[in-house]
Amino acid sequence: MDLTTTPRTLLFVPGDRPDRIPKAAAAGAEAIAVDLEDAVALSRKETARASAVTALGALPPGGPLVTVRINGVATGLAEADVEALEPVLSRIDLVIVPMCSGPDDVRAVAALLERAERHAHREPGSTGIVPLVETAAGIFAVRELAAAERVRTLAFGPADLSRELGVTPTAGGQELFVARSQLVLAAAAAGLPRPIDGPHLDLSDDEGLATSAAHARSLGFGGKQVLHPRQLPAVAAAFAPTEEELRWARRVDEAFRAAEADGVSSIQLDDGEFVDYPVARRARALLAERGRP
Repeated sequence: MDLTTTPRTLLFVPGDRPDRIPKAAAAGAEAIAVDLEDAVALSRKETARASAVTALGALPPGGPLVTVRINGVATGLAEADVEALEPVLSRIDLVIVPMCSGPDDVRAVAALLERAERHAHREPGSTGIVPLVETAAGIFAVRELAAAERVRTLAFGPADLSRELGVTPTAGGQELFVARSQLVLAAAAAGLPRPIDGPHLDLSDDEGLATSAAHARSLGFGGKQVLHPRQLPAVAAAFAPTEEELRWARRVDEAFRAAEADGVSSIQLDDGEFVDYPVARRARALLAERGRP
Protein backbone atom coordinates (compact mmCIF):
# COMPACT_ATOMS: atom_id res chain seq x y z
CA MET A 1 0.00 0.00 0.00
CA ASP A 2 1.34 3.42 -0.93
CA LEU A 3 1.13 6.19 1.60
CA THR A 4 -0.61 8.95 -0.33
CA THR A 5 -1.89 10.96 2.64
CA THR A 6 0.01 11.43 5.86
CA PRO A 7 -1.78 9.88 8.85
CA ARG A 8 -2.57 12.62 11.34
CA THR A 9 -2.07 10.23 14.24
CA LEU A 10 0.51 7.43 14.45
CA LEU A 11 -0.05 5.50 17.69
CA PHE A 12 2.87 3.46 19.02
CA VAL A 13 2.35 0.17 20.85
CA PRO A 14 5.05 -2.15 22.29
CA GLY A 15 5.61 -5.28 20.23
CA ASP A 16 5.93 -7.44 23.34
CA ARG A 17 2.43 -6.50 24.51
CA PRO A 18 0.21 -8.42 22.07
CA ASP A 19 -2.87 -7.61 24.16
CA ARG A 20 -2.39 -3.92 23.41
CA ILE A 21 -1.98 -4.25 19.64
CA PRO A 22 -5.67 -4.89 18.81
CA LYS A 23 -6.64 -2.21 21.34
CA ALA A 24 -4.34 0.25 19.59
CA ALA A 25 -5.84 -0.68 16.22
CA ALA A 26 -9.32 0.03 17.60
CA ALA A 27 -8.38 3.26 19.41
CA GLY A 28 -9.18 5.58 16.52
CA ALA A 29 -5.68 6.38 15.26
CA GLU A 30 -5.20 6.72 11.51
CA ALA A 31 -2.08 4.55 11.79
CA ILE A 32 -0.45 2.32 14.39
CA ALA A 33 3.23 1.53 14.88
CA VAL A 34 4.07 -1.81 16.45
CA ASP A 35 7.40 -1.09 18.11
CA LEU A 36 10.22 -3.63 18.13
CA GLU A 37 12.82 -0.99 19.03
CA ASP A 38 12.89 1.38 22.01
CA ALA A 39 9.71 0.10 23.67
CA VAL A 40 11.20 -3.41 23.96
CA ALA A 41 14.04 -4.42 26.28
CA LEU A 42 16.99 -6.13 24.61
CA SER A 43 16.21 -9.36 26.50
CA ARG A 44 12.68 -9.42 25.02
CA LYS A 45 13.39 -8.84 21.33
CA GLU A 46 12.60 -12.45 20.34
CA THR A 47 9.44 -12.40 22.42
CA ALA A 48 8.38 -9.12 20.84
CA ARG A 49 8.85 -10.45 17.30
CA ALA A 50 6.77 -13.55 17.98
CA SER A 51 4.09 -11.61 19.85
CA ALA A 52 3.84 -8.94 17.19
CA VAL A 53 3.48 -11.49 14.40
CA THR A 54 0.70 -13.32 16.25
CA ALA A 55 -1.19 -10.12 17.02
CA LEU A 56 -0.79 -8.66 13.52
CA GLY A 57 -1.98 -11.90 11.96
CA ALA A 58 -5.15 -11.73 14.05
CA LEU A 59 -6.05 -8.13 13.18
CA PRO A 60 -9.31 -7.82 11.22
CA PRO A 61 -9.16 -6.41 7.69
CA GLY A 62 -9.50 -2.69 7.24
CA GLY A 63 -8.71 -0.47 10.16
CA PRO A 64 -5.75 1.87 10.48
CA LEU A 65 -2.57 1.90 8.44
CA VAL A 66 -0.21 -0.66 9.99
CA THR A 67 3.47 0.10 10.47
CA VAL A 68 6.24 -1.69 12.35
CA ARG A 69 9.28 0.05 13.80
CA ILE A 70 12.18 -2.35 13.48
CA ASN A 71 15.54 -1.95 15.18
CA GLY A 72 18.17 0.22 13.55
CA VAL A 73 20.52 -1.25 10.98
CA ALA A 74 23.59 -0.58 13.15
CA THR A 75 22.21 -2.72 16.00
CA GLY A 76 22.48 -5.95 14.01
CA LEU A 77 18.84 -6.75 14.88
CA ALA A 78 17.06 -5.45 11.78
CA GLU A 79 17.61 -8.57 9.70
CA ALA A 80 15.98 -10.83 12.31
CA ASP A 81 13.14 -8.33 12.69
CA VAL A 82 12.29 -8.30 8.98
CA GLU A 83 12.70 -12.06 8.65
CA ALA A 84 10.28 -12.62 11.55
CA LEU A 85 7.67 -10.39 9.86
CA GLU A 86 7.52 -12.47 6.67
CA PRO A 87 4.36 -14.43 7.68
CA VAL A 88 2.38 -11.18 8.17
CA LEU A 89 4.06 -8.99 5.57
CA SER A 90 0.77 -8.66 3.70
CA ARG A 91 -0.69 -6.99 6.80
CA ILE A 92 2.11 -4.42 7.10
CA ASP A 93 1.96 -1.24 5.04
CA LEU A 94 5.15 0.45 6.16
CA VAL A 95 8.36 -0.29 8.04
CA ILE A 96 9.79 2.52 10.17
CA VAL A 97 13.59 2.51 10.21
CA PRO A 98 15.01 4.30 13.29
CA MET A 99 18.31 6.16 13.58
CA CYS A 100 18.53 6.74 9.83
CA SER A 101 21.74 8.66 9.26
CA GLY A 102 21.97 8.24 5.50
CA PRO A 103 20.54 6.44 2.47
CA ASP A 104 22.69 3.36 3.13
CA ASP A 105 20.40 2.57 6.08
CA VAL A 106 17.37 2.69 3.79
CA ARG A 107 19.07 0.61 1.12
CA ALA A 108 20.00 -2.04 3.67
CA VAL A 109 16.40 -2.38 4.87
CA ALA A 110 15.09 -2.28 1.29
CA ALA A 111 17.28 -5.28 0.51
CA LEU A 112 15.92 -7.13 3.55
CA LEU A 113 12.36 -6.33 2.52
CA GLU A 114 13.00 -7.48 -1.04
CA ARG A 115 14.08 -10.87 0.25
CA ALA A 116 11.15 -11.04 2.68
CA GLU A 117 8.66 -10.15 -0.06
CA ARG A 118 10.08 -12.86 -2.27
CA HIS A 119 9.75 -15.44 0.50
CA ALA A 120 6.22 -14.24 1.30
CA HIS A 121 5.21 -14.19 -2.40
CA ARG A 122 4.52 -10.48 -2.19
CA GLU A 123 4.91 -8.00 -5.02
CA PRO A 124 8.43 -6.54 -4.94
CA GLY A 125 8.44 -3.06 -3.47
CA SER A 126 5.02 -3.39 -1.89
CA THR A 127 6.27 -2.60 1.62
CA GLY A 128 7.16 1.05 2.07
CA ILE A 129 9.82 2.58 4.31
CA VAL A 130 9.61 5.57 6.62
CA PRO A 131 13.06 6.75 7.76
CA LEU A 132 13.00 8.03 11.33
CA VAL A 133 15.39 10.98 11.32
CA GLU A 134 16.75 11.49 14.83
CA THR A 135 20.44 12.30 14.52
CA ALA A 136 22.41 15.31 13.33
CA ALA A 137 23.87 13.18 10.54
CA GLY A 138 20.35 12.20 9.50
CA ILE A 139 19.26 15.83 9.35
CA PHE A 140 22.17 16.66 7.03
CA ALA A 141 21.29 13.63 4.84
CA VAL A 142 17.56 14.20 4.80
CA ARG A 143 17.34 15.09 1.09
CA GLU A 144 19.02 11.81 0.16
CA LEU A 145 16.79 9.91 2.59
CA ALA A 146 13.65 11.40 1.04
CA ALA A 147 14.79 10.37 -2.43
CA ALA A 148 15.79 6.82 -1.45
CA GLU A 149 14.15 3.63 -2.67
CA ARG A 150 10.78 2.68 -1.10
CA VAL A 151 10.58 5.83 1.04
CA ARG A 152 6.96 6.96 1.43
CA THR A 153 7.52 9.89 3.80
CA LEU A 154 9.82 10.95 6.65
CA ALA A 155 9.39 10.94 10.43
CA PHE A 156 11.11 13.06 13.06
CA GLY A 157 12.65 11.78 16.30
CA PRO A 158 13.19 14.59 18.85
CA ALA A 159 14.38 12.55 21.83
CA ASP A 160 17.65 11.17 20.43
CA LEU A 161 18.42 14.35 18.51
CA SER A 162 17.87 16.49 21.62
CA ARG A 163 20.26 14.26 23.57
CA GLU A 164 22.86 14.49 20.83
CA LEU A 165 22.58 18.28 20.64
CA GLY A 166 22.44 18.79 24.38
CA VAL A 167 19.08 20.62 24.31
CA THR A 168 15.79 20.06 26.11
CA PRO A 169 12.78 19.48 23.84
CA THR A 170 9.91 21.87 24.52
CA ALA A 171 6.32 22.10 23.34
CA GLY A 172 7.10 25.25 21.36
CA GLY A 173 9.95 23.45 19.61
CA GLN A 174 12.18 26.46 18.99
CA GLU A 175 15.30 24.45 19.88
CA LEU A 176 14.62 21.99 17.01
CA PHE A 177 12.98 24.39 14.56
CA VAL A 178 15.76 24.15 11.96
CA ALA A 179 15.90 20.35 12.12
CA ARG A 180 12.14 19.98 11.74
CA SER A 181 12.04 22.38 8.82
CA GLN A 182 14.66 20.31 6.99
CA LEU A 183 12.31 17.31 6.97
CA VAL A 184 9.41 19.37 5.65
CA LEU A 185 11.49 20.83 2.85
CA ALA A 186 13.06 17.50 1.90
CA ALA A 187 9.71 15.71 1.74
CA ALA A 188 8.22 18.46 -0.41
CA ALA A 189 11.23 18.51 -2.75
CA ALA A 190 10.96 14.74 -3.22
CA GLY A 191 7.22 14.90 -3.88
CA LEU A 192 6.41 12.91 -0.74
CA PRO A 193 3.43 13.32 1.57
CA ARG A 194 4.10 15.68 4.46
CA PRO A 195 6.34 14.20 7.17
CA ILE A 196 5.28 12.93 10.59
CA ASP A 197 6.41 14.87 13.64
CA GLY A 198 7.82 13.21 16.75
CA PRO A 199 5.80 12.59 19.92
CA HIS A 200 5.17 14.92 22.83
CA LEU A 201 6.92 13.00 25.58
CA ASP A 202 5.04 14.30 28.65
CA LEU A 203 1.83 12.27 28.74
CA SER A 204 0.34 14.41 31.52
CA ASP A 205 0.88 17.72 29.68
CA ASP A 206 -2.29 18.25 27.64
CA GLU A 207 -1.58 21.92 27.01
CA GLY A 208 1.94 21.17 25.84
CA LEU A 209 0.63 18.42 23.56
CA ALA A 210 -1.79 20.81 21.87
CA THR A 211 0.94 23.43 21.50
CA SER A 212 3.41 20.90 20.10
CA ALA A 213 0.93 19.54 17.56
CA ALA A 214 -0.16 23.02 16.43
CA HIS A 215 3.48 24.06 16.03
CA ALA A 216 4.24 20.97 13.93
CA ARG A 217 1.29 21.61 11.64
CA SER A 218 2.30 25.25 11.23
CA LEU A 219 5.71 24.09 10.00
CA GLY A 220 4.18 21.78 7.38
CA PHE A 221 4.03 18.40 9.10
CA GLY A 222 1.04 16.25 8.22
CA GLY A 223 0.72 14.27 11.44
CA LYS A 224 2.33 13.35 14.72
CA GLN A 225 3.52 10.28 16.57
CA VAL A 226 1.41 9.46 19.64
CA LEU A 227 2.50 7.47 22.68
CA HIS A 228 -0.87 6.92 24.38
CA PRO A 229 -4.48 6.75 23.15
CA ARG A 230 -5.43 9.67 25.40
CA GLN A 231 -3.29 11.91 23.15
CA LEU A 232 -5.23 11.01 19.99
CA PRO A 233 -8.10 13.55 20.12
CA ALA A 234 -5.87 16.58 20.67
CA VAL A 235 -3.45 15.59 17.91
CA ALA A 236 -6.21 14.74 15.45
CA ALA A 237 -7.89 18.09 16.13
CA ALA A 238 -4.63 20.01 15.70
CA PHE A 239 -4.00 18.58 12.24
CA ALA A 240 -7.57 18.91 10.96
CA PRO A 241 -8.62 22.11 9.14
CA THR A 242 -10.41 24.54 11.45
CA GLU A 243 -13.85 25.92 10.65
CA GLU A 244 -12.26 29.30 10.01
CA GLU A 245 -9.83 27.76 7.52
CA LEU A 246 -12.65 25.92 5.77
CA ARG A 247 -14.76 29.09 5.51
CA TRP A 248 -11.78 30.86 3.94
CA ALA A 249 -11.17 27.94 1.58
CA ARG A 250 -14.80 27.84 0.42
CA ARG A 251 -14.81 31.59 -0.18
CA VAL A 252 -11.58 31.45 -2.16
CA ASP A 253 -12.66 28.41 -4.18
CA GLU A 254 -16.06 29.83 -5.09
CA ALA A 255 -14.63 33.19 -6.14
CA PHE A 256 -11.78 31.66 -8.11
CA ARG A 257 -14.02 29.18 -9.93
CA ALA A 258 -16.20 32.06 -11.05
CA ALA A 259 -13.13 33.97 -12.21
CA GLU A 260 -11.78 30.95 -14.07
CA ALA A 261 -15.08 30.61 -15.92
CA ASP A 262 -14.56 34.18 -17.15
CA GLY A 263 -10.99 33.45 -18.20
CA VAL A 264 -9.38 35.25 -15.25
CA SER A 265 -6.65 33.62 -13.13
CA SER A 266 -5.89 36.31 -10.56
CA ILE A 267 -8.48 38.13 -8.48
CA GLN A 268 -8.87 40.24 -5.38
CA LEU A 269 -11.43 39.26 -2.75
CA ASP A 270 -13.72 41.78 -1.07
CA ASP A 271 -11.33 42.04 1.89
CA GLY A 272 -8.41 42.82 -0.40
CA GLU A 273 -6.75 39.39 -0.38
CA PHE A 274 -5.04 38.54 -3.66
CA VAL A 275 -5.81 35.09 -5.06
CA ASP A 276 -4.08 33.29 -7.91
CA TYR A 277 -3.50 29.62 -8.69
CA PRO A 278 -1.16 28.82 -5.75
CA VAL A 279 -3.64 30.33 -3.26
CA ALA A 280 -6.57 28.58 -4.93
CA ARG A 281 -4.75 25.25 -4.83
CA ARG A 282 -4.08 25.70 -1.12
CA ALA A 283 -7.80 26.36 -0.56
CA ARG A 284 -8.77 23.28 -2.54
CA ALA A 285 -6.28 21.15 -0.60
CA LEU A 286 -7.93 22.27 2.66
CA LEU A 287 -11.35 21.39 1.28
CA ALA A 288 -10.08 17.97 0.24
CA GLU A 289 -8.95 17.36 3.84
CA ARG A 290 -12.45 18.13 5.07
CA GLY A 291 -13.69 14.67 4.12
CA ARG A 292 -11.14 12.85 6.31
CA PRO A 293 -12.21 11.56 9.73
